[in-house]
Amino acid sequence: MPATPHAPHALVTGCGRGIGRAIAAALARQGMTVTVLGRQRAALDEVVAAGEAHFAEVADVADAASIGAAMARAAQRQPIDILVANAGAAESAPFAKSDAALFARMMDVNFMGVVHSIQAVLPSMKTRPAGRIVAVASTAGLKGYAYVSAYVAAKHAVVGLVRALALELAGTKITVNAVCPGFTDTDLVAESIDNIMKKTGRSREQAVAELAKHNPQGRLVTPHEVADTVLWLCGADAGAITGQAIAVAGGEI
Repeated sequence: MPATPHAPHALVTGCGRGIGRAIAAALARQGMTVTVLGRQRAALDEVVAAGEAHFAEVADVADAASIGAAMARAAQRQPIDILVANAGAAESAPFAKSDAALFARMMDVNFMGVVHSIQAVLPSMKTRPAGRIVAVASTAGLKGYAYVSAYVAAKHAVVGLVRALALELAGTKITVNAVCPGFTDTDLVAESIDNIMKKTGRSREQAVAELAKHNPQGRLVTPHEVADTVLWLCGADAGAITGQAIAVAGGEI
């Protein structure tokens, strides 16, 4: 799929699968030029080959130098108008067994990955006619969950960053928001389901129900529902929406 001349350039991190891939595809369908960024070249190339993005960059969002270089390469093709900071990771453990290394891993990917990504694009974004920054956080950024204290802490940090930066940039035409999905039907949640099965002996159906019970609608959210919310925030008519943390969670929040 060729890039559309003069269309906004959106860069989405963590795009090999799940929510990130759905977001990239939604933006591309809207006519935007889309660059996907992640750690696995093969997965990113698959997204491009499927026509769900135009370009791919390999980088680790937890590494400031790596993300800075990748963003610079992407911007050389076309200045970046939209950043969707989606890359993330989750590990579960009781707090008593959550050591400093676990907290560091969760903060490095889920929080500092957002910080590095924004810092890499913001100077040039300020020179553009308008800009959109969307961080994909989680309902874990709005409430607590047991046994994932490090992940919850990191996602709360993301929401705090969004609220503060939105005020700092309120005098510009750049908006900063967070989208906070509940349990979503992705590979990451599939891993959680496998862990529940392994630790409790429950069936897959019972494990899915254990997660879906958090959602008053009694189901998992779909990646496309999350992507549609991001697409709205990136639109020209969402200029008055900033500093928000929008739950996509069937009424859980």
